[in-house]
Amino acid sequence: MKPKNINRLVVLVAPLDWGLGHATRCIPIIKALLELNCEVVAAASGAQKALLEKEFPAIRFLELEGYKIMYGNDGLSTRLRLIGQIPKIFRMIRREFRWLKITIEKEGIDLVISDNRMGLNTKSVPCIYITHQLQIQTGNRFFDKLAQKLHYRFINRFQECWVPDYESGKNLAGALSHPVLLPKATLKYLGPLSRFRKNEQAMKYDVAIILSGPEPQRSILEKIICEQARLVPGKKLILIRGLPLETKPLNGLPDNLEYKNHLGGKELNDIIGQSDLVIGRCGYSTVMDLAVLGKKAVLIPTPGQTEQEYLAKHLAAGNLFCCMQQEGFSLKAAIESGRLFPFGDLSFPGEEFRSVIGEHVMRLSGDQQSKYR
Repeated sequence: MKPKNINRLVVLVAPLDWGLGHATRCIPIIKALLELNCEVVAAASGAQKALLEKEFPAIRFLELEGYKIMYGNDGLSTRLRLIGQIPKIFRMIRREFRWLKITIEKEGIDLVISDNRMGLNTKSVPCIYITHQLQIQTGNRFFDKLAQKLHYRFINRFQECWVPDYESGKNLAGALSHPVLLPKATLKYLGPLSRFRKNEQAMKYDVAIILSGPEPQRSILEKIICEQARLVPGKKLILIRGLPLETKPLNGLPDNLEYKNHLGGKELNDIIGQSDLVIGRCGYSTVMDLAVLGKKAVLIPTPGQTEQEYLAKHLAAGNLFCCMQQEGFSLKAAIESGRLFPFGDLSFPGEEFRSVIGEHVMRLSGDQQSKYR
């Protein structure tokens, strides 16, 4: 077991590998923990690990296998494929539980923060679960209730559940984060989690297209964008592919389309600030980033991902973002829709989470000091 420093908490942070969004929204949490003099240990693999290593080269990393969820080529095949992977998900949850028990003993972990990894809980140290999906939207009321009941069984094994949304008033996730029935675990609303900060930039691009999410849907949308970019020759576009491990060039692009395989937080923050409009997926981490930046956007839900389909309806109904379907998508129409859409108030402060983290760390530090006196 690693020697114990009673003056410094060791915090394990572990994001789910369902796209890059779970990793990106852990970035502000890790920064806050480091500012509070915590030793942060991140557990991830693949693209999520690469992203976090680029943001935090000085912290320690542990290899934690991802779920490696795959989508279908359309909405129906994605739903069927997700259902078929349920046994695999439960196997990964059981593996996480066993892995955590060994890791706490070996690494001297004092606190676990799990972003949607349901198996990372134990009674030996405080464990916190981060999710915005207290009410999973399946598209069927019966399965909504069944999914919530099952999800709550896991959430209630954690000491606290942190929800990255506002508790009341204007919010981003709607019924996803504000269900009628709440879990028994202590619930705390963090406000949006974003690694970005609003900064004034000179306009350089008409549109920034930011891709994310599991394959093959990421590549399908990328192909649509690349094929249609030549149909808007008067618009200067930049494509952020969301591939931190990619090294091969993307060939055959029109002159008006620039691309980056991946960008670090500061570079992406600047690119968004330099763009008049953003086009991207309707993933919740993307939604939080754009809300904190107050940026106009056209969002495209991933076909078959019912959470994103619900979010698209909720956000469009509140005039927060313009949303379009991938089927029959037209880049030219999306740019025009973004110009004409009656965007509402996009003033979303993004620092509420700091007080929640600070209070928890102070309380836990006090408990640890008392334990070793």
